[in-house]
Amino acid sequence: MKDIHKSEKLHGVCYEIRGPVMEQACRMEEEGHRILKLNIGNPAPFGFNAPDEIIQDVIHNLAEAQGYVESKGLFAARKAIMQECQMLGIEGVDIDDIYLGNGVSELITMATQALLNTGDELLLPMPNYPLWMAATNLTGARPVLYRCDEQADWLPDIDDIKSKITPRTRGIVIINPNNPTGAVYPRELLEQIVELARQNDLVIFADEIYSKILYDDAEFIPMGRLAKDVLCLSFNGLSKSYRLAGFRSGWMVISGAKQRAKGFIEGMEILASMRLCGNVPAMFAVQTALGGYQSIRDLVLPGGRLRQQRDLAHRMLNEIPGVSCVKPEGAIYLFPRLHLDRHKISDDEQLVLDFLREEKILLVQGTAFHWDAPDHLRIVFLPRADELSHSIERLGAFLERYSA
Repeated sequence: MKDIHKSEKLHGVCYEIRGPVMEQACRMEEEGHRILKLNIGNPAPFGFNAPDEIIQDVIHNLAEAQGYVESKGLFAARKAIMQECQMLGIEGVDIDDIYLGNGVSELITMATQALLNTGDELLLPMPNYPLWMAATNLTGARPVLYRCDEQADWLPDIDDIKSKITPRTRGIVIINPNNPTGAVYPRELLEQIVELARQNDLVIFADEIYSKILYDDAEFIPMGRLAKDVLCLSFNGLSKSYRLAGFRSGWMVISGAKQRAKGFIEGMEILASMRLCGNVPAMFAVQTALGGYQSIRDLVLPGGRLRQQRDLAHRMLNEIPGVSCVKPEGAIYLFPRLHLDRHKISDDEQLVLDFLREEKILLVQGTAFHWDAPDHLRIVFLPRADELSHSIERLGAFLERYSA
């Protein structure tokens, strides 16, 4: 009998954050080892619990969440998101412009499927959150990487973006605050990107899931506020700022030049209807989350746990010989550079695999985020200070064996 193979549509589709290294970590756990997972932004296992008020509201409404709802989501949840858009200065957003889904991940896949044809191109940042690359490849379109400049605090290189635009380019993805670098983009840069989209008739995909996780004086500028005459899809949700990753509750807002996108929006509605609706119990968390006290502020201000852990990890990484790290202004990750003139590394996946086996600590290699050299790692700074400092100490000692 013939072997059964995966679809050819999956060629080039991967998600290395849960790839071979993660599989090895799972095998080690099955053998009884305790693995410290610094590979994924999952707040709950590290003691970052959701506000009790949100959990109580979901429990209170469980009996009302047994059936399907309208394919775009509960009216009350979408109304709360619409009001959030008004507060953010995103004009012209109506209830029907808002889609709730099973996390931002589902909505990214739906949006790219609705827009892209085989042979189209979509501009993605390098480095990037790998779901964007996988979703683009799945459509048959071609992801085209534009460079973010580490020497400029990981901001996108506008000239490089310009050089990558072709007649086949359909859109551009902006991840702000950025995963994996933690960069937060200034207004001037975002306005330049909007102008490029305007000149080249591009759709803007704004991944803004970390919009409330900001440090120091960083300011989040929503892309929808600036792209008033350009079609803009903004993505956000409960997983990070509200520590509800397991609820799989995200949303997408369509704003800007909606009048020129009737066909695309019809495609989105078809795909939304095909999966009937998103996770209904989690939709009951949205109104309370957006309208209640924003407890994330207590975590990111001076003295807050996230702020302290970011500062600790950043300082310790920069103290390792041959390692440098730009301080993240947002999100929950560091993306340190391993200087190859000191550390003789040719395979960063093998590096993190060896580190996992020896130290029982799980990181992600930089090339998993489509960075073009084996000289970066992504580290989640969610563990408490003692575990975090121990992990970075072990990393420093481990890297010494690669020293020239």
